Amino acid sequence: MNEFADPELILSPDDPALVLLCNALRDLSSQLDHPTTAGETPWPSKQLELCGKYGVFKWFIDEEHGGWGWSAVDLARGYLALGAACQTTTFIITQRTGACQRIALADNDYARETLLPDLLAGSQFSTVGISHLTTSHRHLEKPVLTAVETETGFVLNGFCPWVTGATQAETLVIGATLEDGRQILTVMPTSLTGVTLHDPASLVALTSSHTGRVSMDNVAVDRKWLLGGPAENVMTAGIGAHTGGLQTSTLAMGLAGAAIEFIVEESQRRDELRDPAQSLLTEWEGLRGELLDTAAGIAACAAEDLRMRANDLVLRATQASLSAAKGAGFVVGHPAGRWCQEALFFMVWSCPQHVMNAQLCQLAGIQVE
Repeated sequence: MNEFADPELILSPDDPALVLLCNALRDLSSQLDHPTTAGETPWPSKQLELCGKYGVFKWFIDEEHGGWGWSAVDLARGYLALGAACQTTTFIITQRTGACQRIALADNDYARETLLPDLLAGSQFSTVGISHLTTSHRHLEKPVLTAVETETGFVLNGFCPWVTGATQAETLVIGATLEDGRQILTVMPTSLTGVTLHDPASLVALTSSHTGRVSMDNVAVDRKWLLGGPAENVMTAGIGAHTGGLQTSTLAMGLAGAAIEFIVEESQRRDELRDPAQSLLTEWEGLRGELLDTAAGIAACAAEDLRMRANDLVLRATQASLSAAKGAGFVVGHPAGRWCQEALFFMVWSCPQHVMNAQLCQLAGIQVE
């Protein structure tokens, strides 16, 4: 990999360097999710190092705060390319970006000046622990992570159920709930007393994302790290809002695109694949256009409709790639088998209840008006 020692920065999704990075990520992707000889699941450190060298982490932050401020359309195009190359690495980047954006946008100069330069350079890692405030565990009456305000900050007790890369992170951006129901968003250094970083969960796919639980036992977080709140529904106001957008659908479309590209290539030598390949490609191109129009602010369709259609397409496209690969695709190490497993992730990742209900009805063959 010496050719990547000093790569050109990717300043737009049209830069040829993006193709070089994606080729490298694709080549490295087969090494993930398989235990090492020591029984550990590898973390994509080389992949993330390459992304840092190519400047990927600066795409998402505005120029005022040291990034390049890519437009929503360019970010979608970048995510489509990365998602087709390596879902695990790209998913980790979304969680890393969620932390960086909230640090950059908060009214907190200390956190921004202390953390952001190293995060943008790729020399440090931060991630988010906020799913319990959005989709995961919201159905529970009692918050899973509570905060008590003190003179100097907040004391945290409970756990974050799903934190990607926590064992690799110097800091987390987490949300907690006060006794009166208001919520806060704060940076939490992982070195604080009382923080427990549990072993990552063994997942159906993306196990190399090292996603797992983080527990807090009377963890005292200084007020200097506060990013938002106390406020009602901190994730829908201020810095908690609009930092994710269409990225879940975009990653699903990236994965679908990789599977469809494989089928199209196979169809060049197998006539029976030509009609299915063309049908899937036409559908993908149409939905990609709608996604980019939506990112541009053109009301092509609702984001939730895009999510349902992207979920449906990625499931069908990846399974079609497995069928096209035949028995070879069912052998560990073939991308088609991995794509099928990764597609299942979109059934559960930040999936709103009504989207999940629509998926269940579709799978059950129930027609919904």
